[in-house]
Amino acid sequence: MSAEDRRESVVRAAITEFARGGYNGTSTEAIAKRVGVSQPYLFRLFPNKQAMFLAASERCLEDTRRVFMDAAEGLEGEAAVSAMGAAYQRLIVSDPDKLQMQMQTYAAVASARAAGDHGFGDAVRTAWVGMWDEVHLALGADIEETTSFFAYGMLINTLASLGFPAEHRVWSGFYGDTRPIA
Repeated sequence: MSAEDRRESVVRAAITEFARGGYNGTSTEAIAKRVGVSQPYLFRLFPNKQAMFLAASERCLEDTRRVFMDAAEGLEGEAAVSAMGAAYQRLIVSDPDKLQMQMQTYAAVASARAAGDHGFGDAVRTAWVGMWDEVHLALGADIEETTSFFAYGMLINTLASLGFPAEHRVWSGFYGDTRPIA
């Protein structure tokens, strides 16, 4: 396996481990074990735990951005909103580690900022702004529509994190789509 393939394996394992344990509760040993490599080998691929976490966070946001863009391709207005919203709901139901990684990312960045480390979140903010910009364009550069789209997304994140099932009535009708999402 090439170093790039191994790095990809580490990012996927880091998403799973950090999603479950958060930044502070996840050891690099657990990530190495999941990948099947030694801990020193991890540090040949990534300089430190923070770099692994940021790579996992950026990948999670990139995957979400790609889900939005694939769903909106060739659509405009409400059709784009519905398609992206339904695709996101399917993503977080089918791959709960992505949702948990997003939530862990927000918590880790907030914790780092509270401790005075304002640089920790720079890469995450850059990735998030890139996602915002693409969704904004897909929604016709309508600031209210884009804001509403992301607000509903964060509400869905919160509901899912609290354990509300996708079939629960509080999920119905988001993004103008009342079809079952599972």
